[in-house]
Amino acid sequence: MSIRLRKLIGAVALILLVTSWVLIAMALAQFPVIRANGVIETIYYVIAGLGWVLPAMPLVRWMSGGQTTEDRGRKTDDSNR
Repeated sequence: MSIRLRKLIGAVALILLVTSWVLIAMALAQFPVIRANGVIETIYYVIAGLGWVLPAMPLVRWMSGGQTTEDRGRKTDDSNR
């Protein structure tokens, strides 16, 4: 699979992931337990706001073709010789 196709599929998947994450987070934020206490509400919003990053990391790694930063740098160095 070409890198361009991986990036297209990954971009669409990321948009769907973030959209669904936001809708679920907004629905859960309406629970009385969360809304009852300002400290709990703040903690919830921090966790909900940053939580989408964990499922997105493997997707972004897949989009890059499984290459690490060192692998990409090595290919660039080899092509300059």
